[in-house]
Parts: sequence; C-alpha cells; structure tokens
Amino acid sequence: MTPKNSTPQIKNEKQYEALRDQGMSKQKAARIANTAKQDMDFNSRAYEARTKKDLYQKVKEVGIAGRSKMTKNELIEALRNN
Repeated sequence: MTPKNSTPQIKNEKQYEALRDQGMSKQKAARIANTAKQDMDFNSRAYEARTKKDLYQKVKEVGIAGRSKMTKNELIEALRNN
C-alpha cells in the first residue's frame, strides 16, 4: 500500500509528459501511460495512440465536416469536442 502523500509510479514517463503537454489531466495521463499497449482495444485507446487514418474513419462515422483537411491533432480535437 502506498502512503497518501507519495506520487504514484508512472510506467511510461515520456508518454505521460506528452499527454500532460497536450493538456490532459494528471490522472488521465497517468492512467494511459500505465496501461500496456497490448491491453488496450481500439475503443479504449487514447486518440493520440491511434493512427491518423483510424481517427479519420472515426470522424467520418461521427459525421464531422471538414475532416479531409484536418491534421491528426485537429481530428482528435474534433472527436473530443463532438
């Protein structure tokens, strides 16, 4: 059991920092960084871990306009704000 004041261990510090830099909360970034890639299925994976092609298909399914000119980050933003 970890003491209340200790910081939880992050398994993938590089990924954690990248997610934090993108504005993700500490809790969500830690959860994603501590999840093994092979344990995640497509629907539960972070948008950042998906390919641009996969994101484009998801945006297309949702019906977001202007998707053909969007960058990967813009596709992610569109999905999060929809």
